[in-house]
Parts: sequence; C-alpha cells; structure tokens
Amino acid sequence: MHSTKPLVVVDAENVRRSTWPNLPKEGLVARARAWAAREDADLLVVFDGDPPEVALDLLGSGRRSADDVIASLDGPFTLVTSDRGLRDRAADKAERVIGGGSFLRELEAVRQ
Repeated sequence: MHSTKPLVVVDAENVRRSTWPNLPKEGLVARARAWAAREDADLLVVFDGDPPEVALDLLGSGRRSADDVIASLDGPFTLVTSDRGLRDRAADKAERVIGGGSFLRELEAVRQ
C-alpha cells in the first residue's frame, strides 16, 4: 500500500548546522519525528555517512554525499535544506523547499 501522506526529505547536516551550537543528530531526529507526526507527513532524514540509528525514516549516504542521495530520490517531496546547490539539483522533484533555519523554528514549536 502506498502512503498518501506528503514526503518531507531533510538534509540532516545542513539543518543541524543551521543553529549554534549545532543540534545533535539525535535531537534533530526526535524533533523531526514529532513534527512529522503533527503534520501527518512521511519523513526521510538523510545523513552524510551513517545515521544515528537504524530506522525506516533515517538514511545514511554511505560513501556518497547526502546531497547526491537526495538528488537521486524520486519525487515529489518537500525538501528541507538551505543548500542552494542541492535545491537546484532537486528542483524537478521538490514541490516545496523549506530552509534549514525555518525548519528548526518549526521543530521548536513541537519540542517535547
């Protein structure tokens, strides 16, 4: 069965580094999951290298960059990143783009 929920793809390292001090990986995951539940959205958080845990909503890039992985995904999805290069590469698949800092402010609204 295919989900009818919108997919939100998060460029994890870009979002984590949108604030100082940087948000820990686990903190980003917990807040993004709470936000996705509130928004009734499917979530995919893409990390450079390994994700902080093995889960269906987390993806590590392995030897590739997270940007390469995100750019290769099938659309449509909402893209969360402030990386202009990635925005350009995924423009044909991203129906909407949310900046990393803006997304972090949205996450604060559902912080547990």
